[in-house]
Amino acid sequence: MQLTPLQTMIMILAVALGTMVTRFTPFLLFPEKKDLPQMVLYLGKVLPTAMMGLLVVYCLRNIPVSGVKGGLGELIAILSIVLLHKWRNNVLLSIGGGTLVYMVLLQKVFA
Repeated sequence: MQLTPLQTMIMILAVALGTMVTRFTPFLLFPEKKDLPQMVLYLGKVLPTAMMGLLVVYCLRNIPVSGVKGGLGELIAILSIVLLHKWRNNVLLSIGGGTLVYMVLLQKVFA
C-alpha cells in the first residue's frame, strides 16, 4: 500500500504533534515555580530501580536453567556487569563490558 503525499504529510504531522504533546505536557502540569507533588517525587525515586528490575527479569525470562549450559553465560555476564559497576561506577563501562563478556562467551566459549 502506497500513501499519497497528503496522507504522508498528515501522518508526519500527527507523529510530530504527539511527540510535542508528550514533551510539553510535564512543563504545563508542573511549572518551575511550583513544588512538585509528593507522588511525583516518590515515583522519580522508585521508578528507575523498578524499571531496571523489570528489564532484568524480562531479559532473563526465557533462559533455560537446566541442561549443560544452564544459563551459565548469562550468569557470568551479569556478574561481570555488577563487578564492573562496583569497580568503576560507570554505567557505559558496565553495559559495554557486560555485553562484550557475553558476546565472547556466546561466540567462543559456549558456541
